[in-house]
Amino acid sequence: MNPNPNNRVNEKEIANMRQNVNLMRSQVQSGNIDAAFLTRQIDKLTDLLVRVEDDQKQRKKEGRFEALYNVSRLIGSSLDLQTVLDQVMDAIIRLTGAERGFLMLRDDDGGLAVKVARGIDQQTLGSDNFRFSRTITNQVLDSGTPVVTTNAAEDPRFVGQVSIVGQALRSIMATPLRARGNVIGVVYVDNKIFTGLFGEDDLAALDALVGQAAVALDNAMLFSATDQELSARIEELRQLRRMDRQLNETLDADKAMQYTIEWACRLSGAASGYLGLVEKDTGNIITVCRYGIMTSDNLPATLDQLFPEATHVATSGKTQTLNAIGGQSVLVVPVRREQDVIGVVILKHEGDQRFTPDQQDLVERVAARSAVAIENARLYAAVQAADKAKSEFVGIVAHDLKAPMTSIAGYADLTLFMKDTLQERQIEFINKIRNTVKRMEILVSDLADISRIDSGHFFMNESHVKVADIVQAVNDNTLPQMQEREHSFIEDIEPNLPEMWVDYYRLLQVLTNLVSNSYKYTPNGGTITLSVRRVNNRISFCVTDNGIGLSKEAIVKLGTKFWRAEDDYTRSQPGTGLGFAITKALVEQMGSYIEIESEVGQGSRFTFTVATTKD
Repeated sequence: MNPNPNNRVNEKEIANMRQNVNLMRSQVQSGNIDAAFLTRQIDKLTDLLVRVEDDQKQRKKEGRFEALYNVSRLIGSSLDLQTVLDQVMDAIIRLTGAERGFLMLRDDDGGLAVKVARGIDQQTLGSDNFRFSRTITNQVLDSGTPVVTTNAAEDPRFVGQVSIVGQALRSIMATPLRARGNVIGVVYVDNKIFTGLFGEDDLAALDALVGQAAVALDNAMLFSATDQELSARIEELRQLRRMDRQLNETLDADKAMQYTIEWACRLSGAASGYLGLVEKDTGNIITVCRYGIMTSDNLPATLDQLFPEATHVATSGKTQTLNAIGGQSVLVVPVRREQDVIGVVILKHEGDQRFTPDQQDLVERVAARSAVAIENARLYAAVQAADKAKSEFVGIVAHDLKAPMTSIAGYADLTLFMKDTLQERQIEFINKIRNTVKRMEILVSDLADISRIDSGHFFMNESHVKVADIVQAVNDNTLPQMQEREHSFIEDIEPNLPEMWVDYYRLLQVLTNLVSNSYKYTPNGGTITLSVRRVNNRISFCVTDNGIGLSKEAIVKLGTKFWRAEDDYTRSQPGTGLGFAITKALVEQMGSYIEIESEVGQGSRFTFTVATTKD
């Protein structure tokens, strides 16, 4: 009968077998061999080796399962692309037993560029160590089919390949990295020392890990590209708007250009003028607006038809004065944005009057500012489009993540129904999966709320709400966590409070978030107080704790999306940096704001109000 019900080899069995081997050695040395005893011990040793092999396979499977879980956790715990990729590659190397691992992405020329290179010591490899089989990586990239070889140097598929023979490569695995159906790169691992290291099971595990890495990579790249572009445009927009408040009082490009030609004429004393924009494809100067010219006059399609010299000014970027028919003085000034001429201003004096150098300089200044105003308006439109696209993208991602998370949670729950067939370690892993899915559900919900708030599609469903009902709901939502952390929860409610006119679920979301933050950032055994008072015709809610508190600098940053304090205690608590940003936005939609009072080491107080009557 097997002494180990879990089929795991324990230390006692190994000690017994070691003793039996010594007995067999003694018999062999003495020449007094008991054949029956020797046969029994060999059978036992064979059985033990089989069980050791099974045990090793089981542990390897458990290691793969744990690695998959760790990758899932890491994907949801960081928004930094390089950090996620390094951690994923480290997990792949640990799982497969490889010496090195590379993650390569397809570049603009169709080749592969190394984005992650890690060694078994969890250190980033230097570029001098970027020596791997480009034959295999290119084959995987082109075919979209994974490759595994137990000894590349003797594999008929790769015999004679310089990249393999020259580097004495042996065990190699490579699999395509796919995003939305397209092969965007390759994950490659190898070991120069051992042959036969990788098998089909290892390749399947690698494919599973790479599949999750592809999701993280694709999402992070999309988010990064959108955020970087949006941030750059918003910053440029802010800088441009400060340059000339009067000219930039409007973000309508047509109005800005009309103001420009009017101001140029007025400040220079010109009788009339045109403003045209340079068409990038043809170089033609398209007439946009005019000043001081009868509206009944036909507006020319291009200014270079009336003033051929305008083309030279647009090309050279230099101001030019000339005499028009009838002796009129004409000034042609380029509208320059950085190094590019985006348009021209053409002004005319009546009679014999000429443009002075000061007038020319003034018009050039106005033209320079007009370039800023025009680009300002264009950037504003672009930023709005980018912001809308980002909000739509976040909304789509949040929506699309709900279905797979529901499936994961459902299968985890179904698996737990089979507890009798599961080992304790397996049940622990499944519970970790369920907890991770719950955290991801909170993140997805936060992302959906942020998307709706940013896109302006977030609406309140207001109704009459009793204070007692909302306080009880907050208590129900947070009491288990309070008790787990041994906190005291005090409800300080003024009696006879009127009903509120508010969105019940959004107010509950706000209070739950504030109370949750208080119990998370208060060491165990603290005191959390929810106070409710009537202040004039509004109801004031105040959440107070005696936790770690906030510095003045942290209070200023609080509410910034994805921002969290850097101290160890804060980082040890779960969170995404979105909860308070959503709470702040909700309170503002309720017609109030959150007043924060906090001191490091002493605790914090958060206060806001809601209406008692419909406005």
